[in-house]
Amino acid sequence: MLGRTYDSQLCSIARTLEVVGERWTLLIVRDSLLGLRRFEEFQDSLGIARNVLTSRLSKLVDDGLLERVCYQERPARYEYRPTNKAKDLLTALLSLMHWGDEHAEGPAGPPRIAAHVGCGGHVREQLVCTHCGQVLDPDAVQLLPGPGLTGLTSGTRLP
Repeated sequence: MLGRTYDSQLCSIARTLEVVGERWTLLIVRDSLLGLRRFEEFQDSLGIARNVLTSRLSKLVDDGLLERVCYQERPARYEYRPTNKAKDLLTALLSLMHWGDEHAEGPAGPPRIAAHVGCGGHVREQLVCTHCGQVLDPDAVQLLPGPGLTGLTSGTRLP
């Protein structure tokens, strides 16, 4: 049975889920990348309970994905700005968005289109070999053991 944490998993995906795997978290990151900054904006966009939003925002700040910045002193009010760590999730978010557009589509089509600011063309994430530059199909990718698998202790679960 899968526990509530992934501490025993030796896997980068499991470690990532420890940071962004809670319900609402990726949607908050998405909204921050779309330009939402204030608590009320996130709440209006997501329809999320205040206590849950407070908890998720605090965790995202603690994990370094959002920066909490005071924009008003009396009373103190804060906004949440995405850090570079959050911006590094854009490719993953676009992959999830495009997967949803293809495999869990809504009746009216995609709710958002990723467009290149420079020319307006559609943006699509790709698998690219860092050695030769070739664009790859998923069948051309194999996951090999990396340096993090050396010195495994017994009881460590591998995916």
